[in-house]
Amino acid sequence: MDAYDGGSNARRRPRAASEPGDAAEPRGAEGPEVPERAEGSEDPHGPYGQGAPGEPEVPGGSDATADSTDTRPSDTRPSDTHLSALAAIPPAVPVPGTAPHRNPDSDPEPRTGVTALSLRYQIGVVLALAVVAVAVCVHIGMVFLHVAPSNTVTKQHGRAVDDWVYPEFEQNWKLFAPNPLQQNIAVQVRARIRTVDGGSRTTGWYDLSAQDGRAIDGNLLPSHTQQNELRRSWDLFVSTHDADNRPVGLRGTLSQTYLRRLVVLRLERDHVAARGDILVSVQARSRTSSVPPPKWSEEKVSVQPVYRELPWWAVTSEDTEGSAR
Repeated sequence: MDAYDGGSNARRRPRAASEPGDAAEPRGAEGPEVPERAEGSEDPHGPYGQGAPGEPEVPGGSDATADSTDTRPSDTRPSDTHLSALAAIPPAVPVPGTAPHRNPDSDPEPRTGVTALSLRYQIGVVLALAVVAVAVCVHIGMVFLHVAPSNTVTKQHGRAVDDWVYPEFEQNWKLFAPNPLQQNIAVQVRARIRTVDGGSRTTGWYDLSAQDGRAIDGNLLPSHTQQNELRRSWDLFVSTHDADNRPVGLRGTLSQTYLRRLVVLRLERDHVAARGDILVSVQARSRTSSVPPPKWSEEKVSVQPVYRELPWWAVTSEDTEGSAR
């Protein structure tokens, strides 16, 4: 088969200078003749058709067409001089403020926190944390036993608990209330009424605190007045009067007037006086009963109620609901 056929796998032979249509090439430009390789033999220089060292590469591989030129590029592989020059180039200096490049396959993850310490310091940190945890647990337990009701542990080791708590860690209920209530105080009131025919009658005791309790019971959003108005008015009266119900200080008279108007308004809203009747005077009292202790407590308290009755107060026109508005 002719070596110039496009489908031939044979190497092209070099053209002579005397062949028609070819320009004369300078003598010596033509490289050495490339020997043909037998079919099936391996190329010792890889699958890309490169010949032995110094042999020019044939462009297009073995499938070069007949109209391709005979120009053979020189070998483009870097020489030993080029490799030495590349090796002499110093590595790139990292820019300040930027993290250095790290190869995740070769460089291990940097250690942080306690793991970055040596083994001796890691043991020290673990022991310190253990001591702090034990101290916190002991302190919480001692405080709990101090504020908890009397029990078997506090009866046997109460001295140790007090030595731990006092004086630095003293606990008392003053944090929440100066004087926590241990009694139930109900404010009650009664009235004297002049009837239309000129007679007089005295009503029974109306438990105003019980009325407030029924209004709050089951109410998800009770008003402030329903919860505290009556109780705070009574507390103000007691704190500004002595045991004989005589005012003490400048606020004594004010607290008495406030409580009197409050009970009068509550009686009028309950329609104590019938149409045409006149509310003449009112009297208030408190019913105090101690909260019974739990069954497991050894405390003994009296459950009998104690009453404190105030004198009769005359009702004026300023105490009525219309004047208060």
